[in-house]
Amino acid sequence: MRIPHILLAVAVAAVWGLNFVAIKVGLRDFPPILFSSLRFALAALPLLLLGWRDGPPVPWRFILGIGVTLGVIKFPLLFFGMDVGMPAGLASLVLQSQAFFTAIFAAFVLGDRPGPRQMLGMAVAFGGIGVIASEMPSGDSLTGLAFCLAAAAVWGVSNIVMKQAKAPDLFRLMLWVSLVPPLPLLALSLVVEGPDRIAHAFATLSWLGVGALVYIAAGATLFGFAAWGFLMRHYPASLVAPFSLLVPIFGMSSSALLLGETFSTVKLMGGLLVFAGLALSVLKRPAAATPVRA
Repeated sequence: MRIPHILLAVAVAAVWGLNFVAIKVGLRDFPPILFSSLRFALAALPLLLLGWRDGPPVPWRFILGIGVTLGVIKFPLLFFGMDVGMPAGLASLVLQSQAFFTAIFAAFVLGDRPGPRQMLGMAVAFGGIGVIASEMPSGDSLTGLAFCLAAAAVWGVSNIVMKQAKAPDLFRLMLWVSLVPPLPLLALSLVVEGPDRIAHAFATLSWLGVGALVYIAAGATLFGFAAWGFLMRHYPASLVAPFSLLVPIFGMSSSALLLGETFSTVKLMGGLLVFAGLALSVLKRPAAATPVRA
């Protein structure tokens, strides 16, 4: 990869890692379902302003499938998990288990059987999640961990739909996908969170809350997926995908620096196991050199 493109990949990982801090900050002002709705409404704004000339890049069934799984289900689960006590740094790490859920679902739906390295990576990573769970206090924090794992599983389903869609432009796809969640999530927020809580959120809205919302929509969603899609179009997935391992590193370090989150020895050990499992699954073993014949 060219140096500017390597820096771009690192920048995307940094933006996605810091995204978990922004979520935690935004949840101080917004209830989780409303926050999810506003995030996608803001992300869809460029498409609404620029018009509909080209139409969706894939058939509508894929737009709706990704919009429902990724937007209506996955992000509210993640936001709710973080709202009830899941630390931002650990959330950035646990959510990466989506790679294993994707591999499991791909085996059943697409017939892509995971190899021995992937199977070992899954066992190591889920063992690490078990270590983390062993030290999570019962109640809200453990509930938050469960919701983050559920979000990772639903993300795996979304990845399968996205793979089947074969979108030529990931940025345009995300713009169209962002049209799907806002109204269903707003209706769900009215039912679950209630008009009073929604009104209170807007009445007491801070500039930090607004900044977090803009960062999540414009930075993590629009810039992140546009840059990632650019890299995926120009390089093999095997070169680009490993950069996603930097996301929890940036997520955990930024949450420690900006939110003051601390990690016990047990949680760090569990985190290292999850990271090792991810690395084992994502990073490919270098091909052996072909022997030179005399």
